Amino acid sequence: MCRLEEGREARRKTGQEILHKQLRLTEMKNSIIIATLFFFSFSLSVVAQNVEFKAANFKDKKEEFKEMMLKMETTDLILDKANEDVVMLRNPKDQYKEALVVYLELQKFNPNSAKLNMKIGNCYLNTNEKYKAEEFIDKAIKLNPEISPMLYFYLGQVNQINYEWAAAIKNYTKFEESIKSKLAEHYKKITSKYKKECKSGKKLHKEPVKAWVDNVKAVNSPRDDYSPCLSADGELLMFTSRRDNGHAINALGEFDSDIYRSTKVKRKWSQAKNVGIPLSTPKDETGSALAYDGQRLLMFKEENGNTDIYESTLDGVLWSEPIRKLSKVPNTEHNETFATYEPQDIKVYYIYDGMTRGDKEIFITGLMVYTVADYNKWGKGQSLGQPVTTRYNEGSVYVHPDGKTMYFSSQGHNSMGGYDIFYTTKNNLEQWTKPVNLGYPINTPYDDLFYASTANGKFAYIASNRNGGEGGLDIYKVTYWGAPKQMMVGSEDFLLASVAEPILDVHIEESVEVDKKSLTVFKGNIIDAISRKPLKAELEIIDNKTAKLFSKMNSNSATGKFLMSLPSGKNYGIAVKREGYLFHSENFDIPAKSDYNLVEKTIELKNIAIGSKIALRNVFFEVGKSNMNPLSNPELARLVKLLNDVPRLKIELSGHTDNTGSEELNLKLSSARAQVVVDHLIQEGISKDRLVAKGYGSTRPVDTNNTKDGRQNNRRTEFEIIAN
Repeated sequence: MCRLEEGREARRKTGQEILHKQLRLTEMKNSIIIATLFFFSFSLSVVAQNVEFKAANFKDKKEEFKEMMLKMETTDLILDKANEDVVMLRNPKDQYKEALVVYLELQKFNPNSAKLNMKIGNCYLNTNEKYKAEEFIDKAIKLNPEISPMLYFYLGQVNQINYEWAAAIKNYTKFEESIKSKLAEHYKKITSKYKKECKSGKKLHKEPVKAWVDNVKAVNSPRDDYSPCLSADGELLMFTSRRDNGHAINALGEFDSDIYRSTKVKRKWSQAKNVGIPLSTPKDETGSALAYDGQRLLMFKEENGNTDIYESTLDGVLWSEPIRKLSKVPNTEHNETFATYEPQDIKVYYIYDGMTRGDKEIFITGLMVYTVADYNKWGKGQSLGQPVTTRYNEGSVYVHPDGKTMYFSSQGHNSMGGYDIFYTTKNNLEQWTKPVNLGYPINTPYDDLFYASTANGKFAYIASNRNGGEGGLDIYKVTYWGAPKQMMVGSEDFLLASVAEPILDVHIEESVEVDKKSLTVFKGNIIDAISRKPLKAELEIIDNKTAKLFSKMNSNSATGKFLMSLPSGKNYGIAVKREGYLFHSENFDIPAKSDYNLVEKTIELKNIAIGSKIALRNVFFEVGKSNMNPLSNPELARLVKLLNDVPRLKIELSGHTDNTGSEELNLKLSSARAQVVVDHLIQEGISKDRLVAKGYGSTRPVDTNNTKDGRQNNRRTEFEIIAN
């Protein structure tokens, strides 16, 4: 009942069993190995001839052979160190990639070396192209099945990523019985872990969760695409990619990582575009998390050999120069990388690699002082500890807008293999509970990382290097399914009230078969009440019970858009402020454990600054006359409301023309039109003492009179606040 990646061979075990890739029958392959190992080793020699890296085999290429052997010896040291790091639970970093580049070059020189093919398979199993390992492990077996007991280990890994749980356990056990290296005991600990993963994987694979997992082909590329960052309304997706960006490639054949964005257009993702400078540069930058409103981005980058967390803010349509998010205390000589916001914006969860064992854990830091005046004092980072963290690596972290659910990737717990994604929730004591595996097909035996969700929890985006993608890490969309989720869309008629008369959120939706999120999302636009132009305004969210600031944000200066996440269990007061405008207030009283709600509203701010001028672009007159068109009534109704809401306001109504015709006629016409508007306002109950009519003819143009559009802009009715 699950849609899987295009190109994967499939079989169905039961009506509701998930389709998965049907690879070649591994038991047949294993029987060949067993027969060969214990009975005769020459039977496969008719298929292929093992060509060892010996001078006698390359008499006609002596110099080239010497060069290749030097590269082999150097690269073998890198591979040995990488393998040691893995079994000792340290981060191998890019060592496998470094080795792979050289080994693939050597393979062109000698494609029929069993040892070399085994080494290539070894490397691929520790990259984002694990699915390429099987070809080389197979070839190594055919060339010389007795070359090393490590073949059992690598074959077990190939079995595991192919969902062949029993075969994988069988080969891991044979490896444990055969290994005699100095790292034998450490390898046995690893294989013990892998066998547990197979048992866990078998169970999870047999009982798939109700979710579709689809490759987001609109944004993926043949290179690594990862770290999806999503706004809470699901309309903006930002991610990191190593696709061709026109820059020089590095020694590993990779482009530097840049940050890309895509937006929803008719419910489909637009073509991904590089966000450019200052977020993307010729160096590596990695996006980590979007603020829930999509107007701030956490990212990380390296500077002077150290990686720190940075933050950029969207001002209109432009992203600001990234600055360090945290103060000096939590920033250490170690690396702080993937980070996430939380609703109050007073804590940051992040991945830290400075543990004694060298593994990566989830850390948390918080503001030591939370006031409006002092907003950037962060405390020393602390490990999240058990039951969340493990002795293995944690790879990413994300806090859902409900503030009570955290998703993270880990190589520990009951993983199916590689990184799996887990979630944990806060209990009544504000403690994180035992993590739960998200299950198959969200998780696979490959690496499944990152998690970014819509506020309602029905859709999420992850990254995975599973087979069948566009290449390397790809971004996938997770759709949880079950009974249709009936969204409750709010308006100013409910959920919203004045501070003096708060009302309860009584609109509770029925339960559905998706993970229920307990929060309210309040989104919309802030505009000028008269001009209807978008405004940048400050929004402060107050916990009315404690009278303390819960969070604050700004609407977008270009669009006026805002979005806030309000976890349940609190009574919130929201103040919208902008200098020169009357403040606006809202109230949300959200009971604990209430279901997800979405409230959308356009907030109109009223300009009261003396000298403010607003053109009434929706006031219309007959050509060359002062007869006002009835289509002007809605615009003038908004002006009447402003004057009634702010009784102390006095305004001048002015008429303006272009420079067509005589100035005398233009002055007369503009004065008459201004007076018509004043008369209309008086008829609507506005005192004439608060109104002044003035005609300026063509003497105050706001645009050129040399074009049709310019002349149209100059023909206008305008009001100016002259007293308040």
